[in-house]
Amino acid sequence: MPSRRQFLAAALAATALPLAGCARFSEGSSSYTSQVLKPQNRTAVFDWVDAALQQVRDQRIPPPRAAYVCSVPMAAGFLAANGITQTYHEPFGIGAGPREADPEVAYGVAFTIAAAEAFQQPFLLERIAFLNRFPGSEAKTLGVEWGRRVGQRVLEMRTGDGSEPSKVNYYLGRYERRRDSLRWRPTGPFYSARPGPAFASFDRMLYPGHGQITPWTMTSGAQFRAPDFHDPASPAFADEFDMIRHLGCENSTVRTEDQSEIAMFWEDGPWGITPSGHMICIGVQLLQDRGLDFIDLARAFALIGMTQCDASIYAWDSKSYHDILRPESAVRARAPEFGNPDPRVVRQADWRSYIPTPEFPAYPSGHSTFAAAGAEMIALIYGRDDVSFSGGSPDLVLWPPLRGVTRHWTSLSQVAEENGMSRLYGGVHWEIDHTEAAKAGRAIARQAFHSTFPRRA
Repeated sequence: MPSRRQFLAAALAATALPLAGCARFSEGSSSYTSQVLKPQNRTAVFDWVDAALQQVRDQRIPPPRAAYVCSVPMAAGFLAANGITQTYHEPFGIGAGPREADPEVAYGVAFTIAAAEAFQQPFLLERIAFLNRFPGSEAKTLGVEWGRRVGQRVLEMRTGDGSEPSKVNYYLGRYERRRDSLRWRPTGPFYSARPGPAFASFDRMLYPGHGQITPWTMTSGAQFRAPDFHDPASPAFADEFDMIRHLGCENSTVRTEDQSEIAMFWEDGPWGITPSGHMICIGVQLLQDRGLDFIDLARAFALIGMTQCDASIYAWDSKSYHDILRPESAVRARAPEFGNPDPRVVRQADWRSYIPTPEFPAYPSGHSTFAAAGAEMIALIYGRDDVSFSGGSPDLVLWPPLRGVTRHWTSLSQVAEENGMSRLYGGVHWEIDHTEAAKAGRAIARQAFHSTFPRRA
C-alpha cells in the first residue's frame, strides 16, 4: 500500500502532467467562468476567481461570508502584482516588490496564500498546477517569494478585523434588539419552496456580527447606514404591506410569469454561487473583451470583490441595527400589532412567500446592495452602463425550472433593478428594503472606484 507521501507525490505529478498543454485547473463541468468566458480570454485572474467561486458553492458558504472570503484573495492577488508593476496607488502600505519578479506568478501565490486561510482549504494542488505553467527562472522565484510575502501581509492586515466572531450566530452585544412590533423573529420552520431548497428551523439571525467587520473601502459598516424604517402605523407601510401580500405570496394572482421567473433567477442560494458571486460572474462575462491588460484586470476584480464584501458589511450592519421583520412574519402573525388603521393591513395566517424567507432581518436588502454595488462597479470599469447582454442561471441544481432560461438586459442598471425587485416578487422583502439598499450599493461602488486604487502619474 502506498504511503501518504507517495500518494501525495503521485497526485501532484498527475496534476502537473496536463499543464504542458496549458490546461487550466478551473476548467470542467464544475467551472463557473467557463459558462461565460471565451476560451481565448482565459487568464490567471479568471482562473483564480473561478476557483474561489467553486469553493463558495462546494462549502455552501452563505452570502455575507461568501463575499468576505472571496474579497481577501482577490485583493491579495492584485496587491502582490501591483507591488511589482507599481501601476496604481494603494492605501494598505504593501510597498514595492522586486521589479524583476513575475507579477502573474506573484498574483497566483498571494491569492492562494490568502484563499487558504479565508476558505480553510490548502489550495495546494491548484497552486502547484498554476506554478507549473511557468518555466524556472529568477522572475518566477522572485514572484513566488513576493507573492507569499504579500499574501501573508494581507492576512495579518485582516487579522482581528471582526470577521471571526461573525461565524457564530450570536449577537455578541454588538447590536441592541428592538422591542416593538417591528422586531425581527423567524416565523417558524416553514422555510421551503418547491422546487428549491428547504431550511431547518432556527432561532437566531445569520451572522449578526458581520456588520462590524472592518471594511475595505468604507470608513465603517455604518458609513452608508440605511435611514429609519417606516412607522408600522403609517400609510406608507400599509401600501407596502398590501403590495407584498398580493405580489409576493406563493399563489399570487397578480405576479406575472416573468416576475415569477425573475424571483427564481436571482435567488442565488443558499447552496450555490450566492448573490455576490453572480455579480462577479457578470463582471467576468462583460470585462473579458474590454482589452484590459493583466494588472488592470487584477485591479478590476479586486475592486469588485472588495466592494461586494463592503456591500455585505453595510447590509448586515443596517439589518442588525434596524432589526426589521420579514413580510412573512408580518402577514402571517404580526399584522394586528401594528396599530395601522388601514383595512388592508390584515393578518393572513396561511400566507407564504413565493421563495424561501431568509433567516435574518429584512431591512435593507442584501440582494439589492450586492446588485447595485456590482453593477455600478462593473459599469465604471467598463466605461458605460448601457451594455446589452444575456445570461442564464449559474446554478441549476436548486431551481430546475431555470434550465434553458436566458434573460436579456440592455444595461447594467437594469440588471441591478431586476435583481433587487426579484426579492419583492418572491415575497421576502419590503420595497424600501430594495430602494435604500440600491442607493447605498451605488455609493459604495462609486467611492471605491474613485479613491481606492488611483493610477500612478
